[in-house]
Order: sequence, then C-alpha cells, then structure tokens
Amino acid sequence: MFVKICGITNEQDALLAVALGADALGFVFADSKRQISSDIARDIINRVPKEIMTIGVFKNQPIEVVDRIITKTGLQGAQLHGDESIEATQWLSERVPFVVKAFSAGSPMVGFANRFRANAILIDGKSPGSGQVFDWTLVEGVPPVQKLILAGGLNCTNVAEAIRSVRPWGLDVSTGVETSPGRKDPRKLRRFIEIVRSFEQQDEKLTTGDLYDWEEEPW
Repeated sequence: MFVKICGITNEQDALLAVALGADALGFVFADSKRQISSDIARDIINRVPKEIMTIGVFKNQPIEVVDRIITKTGLQGAQLHGDESIEATQWLSERVPFVVKAFSAGSPMVGFANRFRANAILIDGKSPGSGQVFDWTLVEGVPPVQKLILAGGLNCTNVAEAIRSVRPWGLDVSTGVETSPGRKDPRKLRRFIEIVRSFEQQDEKLTTGDLYDWEEEPW
C-alpha cells in the first residue's frame, strides 16, 4: 500500500520516514503551519533516494507557479488541495509525472474526479491538517477506476480500521505522526508504518490485484 508522510519540514524527518518504509514524502507550499520554502525543500529532496516519490502540496495557487516550484525543487509530483479547475489540473498532469487531486469528504465534485485526469484522488476532511477524522462512508462517490488516497485524522489507533473500511490504494498522514506541526514523532511514525505493513501481510486481499500495485505504472 502506498504510504505518504506529509508535512515534511526538515531533513531528519524525511530520511527517518524513508528508512522506516514510507513510499512518498509530502512538502506543503500552501499556507500552513507546515509550510516549507522551495529552497529548503530542494535541499531535502536532493538527499532523498530517487525511488521515493516527493510530492508538493498546493492550494489555489496559480498553476504556472506550481509548475515552476516543481521544476525548481525537483519534486516528482503535485497534490492540488484547493478549488483548482479541471482544465488547470489537466494542464499540470501533462507536465508533471504524478498529480493528486484532493477533495473534501462529501464534495459533489468527487463524482467528476475522472475528468481531472489526475493519477490519484485524495479524500480529506473539511479542515486538512486538523487531525480530525471524517465519516469514511463519504468516499463511496469516488469513481472506481481512480486510485484513492485516504487522509484526514489517520493515526496509529485508527489506521487499521480505516484500511478495513475504505480499502484505499494509499494513505496520507501528517498530524497523526507528529509531536508538533512539522515535527514527526519517531515512535508514532514507526508504529504507523508497521501497522500498515503488518495489515497487508495478514490480509491477503490487500496485496492482490491491480488496486494495490502502485509500483506497476511508472511515474
């Protein structure tokens, strides 16, 4: 299962997440307590193994600015967390290897997710970064052909139940593995990833079929 550790602000946390088995790191360029500058992000990304996906998180920023930051930092992907249009998302998808379009749980736009031509769809709570869990039944409107990434209040105590309930393609966690905004807790981080990986081993259904073979397609 694809595991993204978001809100990375420093090299130590980035390398720790990689060492513990994360598949992707998220860097927030939108207004946030975890916001990072492009210069610092670039320096961290240069130290991260190339096989680890690095994704920039943006919200309602001009799409040309998003493209410029990605080019400057060496990011491999972009996560659009605002009201970006179908046209803007499509434009970016033609230029960036991996694009994630995020929606708030219950948004009527989820039913039109295929039109954005993103590589994956992320469903989050109404207040991203708040650490609040939403009603997981609200993901049912996601088109079945889309790779679904679940976010919103995930932590060591609820991630197993989240996997059982939603059967997502990937998981995105930030607040649930922190000591403070932008600072990861090594014990929580380790435990979160251990639970996900052990759950995969125990439940054969989670490791069969194209749904969870995220490495099958090149970025």
